[in-house]
Amino acid sequence: MNSILPPIATQHPHSLIFHGDERIDPYYWLRDDTRSNPEVLDYLHAENGYAEAMLRPTEALQKTLYQEMVDRQLPDDSSVPYYLKGYWYRSRYLPEQEYPLYERLAARPDAPTELLLDGNQRAAGVDFYDLGALEVSPSNHWMACGEDFVSRRQYQISVRNLQTGEWLPDLLENTSGDVVWSADSAGFFYVRLDSETLLPYQVWYHTLGADPAQDKLVYEEADNTYYLHISHSRSEEYLLISLSSTLSSEVHLLSLKTPHGTPTLFLARRRGHEYGLDHFQQHFYVRSNREGRNFALYLADDGAEQHWQCLLPVREHTLLQDFVLFRNALFVEERDAGLTRLRELDLQGKEVRTIAVDDPAYVLWLGTNPDPDNPEFRYGYASLTTPTTHYALDIASGERKMLKRQPVLGDFKPDYYQSQRLWIEARDGTQVPVSLVYRKDLYQPGQNPLLVYGYGAYGMSEDPYFASSRLSLLDRGFIFAIAHVRGGEELGRHWYEQGRQLKKMNSFTDFIDATEGILAAGYGDPKRVFATGGSAGGLLMGAVANMAPERYLGVVAVVPFVDTLTSMLDESIPLTTGEYDEWGDPRDPAVYQYIKSYSPYDQIKPQAYPHLLVVSGLHDSQVQYWEPAKWVAKLRANKTDDHLLLLSMDMDAGHGGKSGRYRYFLDIAQEYAFMLALADTSINSASI
Repeated sequence: MNSILPPIATQHPHSLIFHGDERIDPYYWLRDDTRSNPEVLDYLHAENGYAEAMLRPTEALQKTLYQEMVDRQLPDDSSVPYYLKGYWYRSRYLPEQEYPLYERLAARPDAPTELLLDGNQRAAGVDFYDLGALEVSPSNHWMACGEDFVSRRQYQISVRNLQTGEWLPDLLENTSGDVVWSADSAGFFYVRLDSETLLPYQVWYHTLGADPAQDKLVYEEADNTYYLHISHSRSEEYLLISLSSTLSSEVHLLSLKTPHGTPTLFLARRRGHEYGLDHFQQHFYVRSNREGRNFALYLADDGAEQHWQCLLPVREHTLLQDFVLFRNALFVEERDAGLTRLRELDLQGKEVRTIAVDDPAYVLWLGTNPDPDNPEFRYGYASLTTPTTHYALDIASGERKMLKRQPVLGDFKPDYYQSQRLWIEARDGTQVPVSLVYRKDLYQPGQNPLLVYGYGAYGMSEDPYFASSRLSLLDRGFIFAIAHVRGGEELGRHWYEQGRQLKKMNSFTDFIDATEGILAAGYGDPKRVFATGGSAGGLLMGAVANMAPERYLGVVAVVPFVDTLTSMLDESIPLTTGEYDEWGDPRDPAVYQYIKSYSPYDQIKPQAYPHLLVVSGLHDSQVQYWEPAKWVAKLRANKTDDHLLLLSMDMDAGHGGKSGRYRYFLDIAQEYAFMLALADTSINSASI
């Protein structure tokens, strides 16, 4: 196996000068926006060939893992139906099919099941398929759906006549996939993307049957640091045009009864003020951080803040994440001490009940509740040992019933596994939460292989969800841990603020310190420690590999954002301008130097690195393929070890990897086989 030589990328020094600082990038040439340069494609194919050759000894294991993951799935699984406007809606899989059928059933005796869309038919002949939205008109006669066939998050909107089953010639390209119907069902609103940056920035109205070239521009956002999203209010009276940047937001309203009208501003944006709203029963309900970073909930008639009535005040240690309105009740999703909580309030903000869970590491969330007159509130629950479970709460009586627990076929039993919640002191004294799980009968203090996962960005909380695929690691003795590092929002808004911009380094040191703390508590063999993360979590992996390479036997970096400084200096790349408040604006010299100090590509040095598996997709619009490709090329030219360095570039996929409920497991099986082979002390790097 040692006779297989890795591909060596040609070096073409490229000078990048900013603030008088020159950086020489020898692999800048790997960037090809057209994704058609033969030299670039040849290099990527060579890397794939090398990775396949080096992983060939694990092929049987990969197949075994993949089959285990597939065999745990219920072949004819279906979602919990929900009711809306006279119909019950559900999605349903057929055995061996990758994509679901989307169906509805009229709420009357002997009504036939109507097929709205067959994902397998729509995906026929393409390597990737994602249904971004499926929206039925208020009249129940039309359906609009947004579909991505390339994995660039550029959705194509199509329209179907549900009475005849025919698809209209209307075809809207380069959209975000969002669809909101007008009240009369004569047309719908949608969002167009900037052709270069792919930022959602324009709202348009399309009349059914009309030439898309005649569509009406409703709103255009001029500030490229904001993202645009549309939805309809709970009352179905308004189109909500929501604009958001990292630190501020703004909402515009348009009556769905007058789609050709002009939107009105609810409350003007101001830096540091984030808000979102809904409308129901002649009132606006506003979630705002104007009085504190953890958000409060207000009742309002308009955007005049002096007249807002506070329903739920700001609390120092409890973050208000979301809410949903019913005719006579209000449910809120909150986060306290790192864990989620659901509470029912009356419409004046008084608590009615709390939905409690007896589990050390779990997640609760608001379920699918499209009908405000439904007598039941739906919510979801999962933990590291409990599959996703859907519940219905009778709003009048408080009685709870389980609607569905995601089936896990085979010999899975929750009692086989143990989850734990740890608090580990970081180097600056901060207590960092960790969630972990292992199989009880395989646990041996200080001897199990350990996999630590992290993300730590955008205020996104990495909750302890269940994953049936993870059982293939746990059943082979692995301990799996989530390090809830700063940059997420697990402990409230301040947790996010402590891990972004000029405090980003906290995310990396938290992860390293959490790993050490997990080991010190007896969870894991210090010689068999692995780390994994994707996207911004891939940046975390790159930084950790530079800062503490000796701590990890192996690292799996998925679609990693590793050329951070160069990307943040390039306004033509999707996401760049909208993320200055996340990473910082490197046009500021101090910010430039800070990002450079941790940017994984810039901080590569001659040293020994862990075994590395880098996974990416050629069509990724969020983290461009050339970032991981350049990173691997530069690592290979600088590292001083003989450890594995593998680049697996999916030539058909984007940021989310492979599509389809089964194909998705192929990537996971490859990643697990990589780690399992390294964790087996009888297998060394020369024979994997």
